[in-house]
Amino acid sequence: MSDSLMLYTDSNFISPYAMSVFVALTEKGLAFEMTPVDLGRGEQRQTAYGALSLTGKVPALVHNGYGLAESTAIIEYVNEAFAGPALLPQDPQQRARARQIQAWVRSDLMPLRQERSSDILFDRPAQALPPLSDDARLAADKLIRVAEQLLPAAGKSLFGAWSIADLDLAFMLNRLVSGGDAVPQRLTDYVHHQWARSSVQRWVGFNERQRA
Repeated sequence: MSDSLMLYTDSNFISPYAMSVFVALTEKGLAFEMTPVDLGRGEQRQTAYGALSLTGKVPALVHNGYGLAESTAIIEYVNEAFAGPALLPQDPQQRARARQIQAWVRSDLMPLRQERSSDILFDRPAQALPPLSDDARLAADKLIRVAEQLLPAAGKSLFGAWSIADLDLAFMLNRLVSGGDAVPQRLTDYVHHQWARSSVQRWVGFNERQRA
C-alpha cells in the first residue's frame, strides 16, 4: 500500500514554516497533496482540523492517518521516516547546529519579523519601506553577525551540502534583502542561491498563482 501524505498549509502561501515543510517533502522526492487552511477565517480552529493537528497549528502533515503539527517536528519525522536525500547534516555536531538555527529563527528576532513581514518576500513593495526601528535594527545586526559566522567564506550552504537549515536562515535574511535593507554581498548572494532552488521556486509559484 502506498503512503498517503497530506500537507496543510496557510492559504496565502507566505508562512516560512509551511514553506519549510513543503521544501522538505519536495527535496525528499515524496508525492503529497496539499490542503490550504484559511487562517483569516479561523479554519485552523475548526474541530476537525484540531483533531488531526492536535494543537491547531499550521502547517500540519497527515501520513496514513497520523497527524503531526509544528514544522521542526514534521521535518524531523519526514527525514527519519522516508528514504531520500537527508534534510539535516549527518555529522552530529553539524546536525545539532542546524537544529539550533531552526529553533533560533523561529523564536528570536521578533522586531525584525514584525517590520519585515513574510509578505514582502513574495510581493515586493512598490515603495521603499520605512527604516527599521532601533529594536529591529538590533535584531537585523544580530542576524547578520550570526549568519556571517555560520556561513563558510566561499560557501553556498552552511554545512558543505544543502540542508533545510539553509532555507530557514535564508528566509530570515531575505526579509532584509527583499526589504531593501543593507546586507553584506556574500549573504545576499547566499539568499539568492537558496531562493533559486527548484523546491523553493515551486512554493513561490503557488504564491504567485494565489495572487493572480
